[in-house]
Amino acid sequence: MTKPAERSAARLAAVQALYQMDISGKSVIDALAEFEAFWIGREVEGIEFKPSDTNFFRSILSGVVENQREIDVKIDRALAAGWPLARIEAVLRAILRAGTFELMYRKDVPARVVITEYVDVTQSFYDEDEPGLVNAVLDNLTREVRAGELEKKAAGQGKR
Repeated sequence: MTKPAERSAARLAAVQALYQMDISGKSVIDALAEFEAFWIGREVEGIEFKPSDTNFFRSILSGVVENQREIDVKIDRALAAGWPLARIEAVLRAILRAGTFELMYRKDVPARVVITEYVDVTQSFYDEDEPGLVNAVLDNLTREVRAGELEKKAAGQGKR
């Protein structure tokens, strides 16, 4: 059984790999190989990269690449008017793509977990308005691609 911390580390690694692919033009194969060989579970330049669920990392990275067109359309619609995804900074773009992939294609992961995890990832890079933006966009997307999931949980919490 995979530990939640290993999934969290996989999400962070996937965001970093997506960012690197975005700015360098690396292929998904190259990014997977590099992160698995040199980053995940190692210390690099004084930064510890925690062990992660490698299968989950691969699922996110490959899934974002395979479904990027659909993912980007969903994000564009969820962003405020006048702020297309192309105007969003590269790390934030990687976070939104990974979170949107999980919401759209990993129905085995509860939406609340996806939102919380990617807000946490965002907080490891930013400390201004960006975590709130990620929360709002992913919450908006959840209501579209998993209609009712957030409301069902909220309604169920009041019954005791």
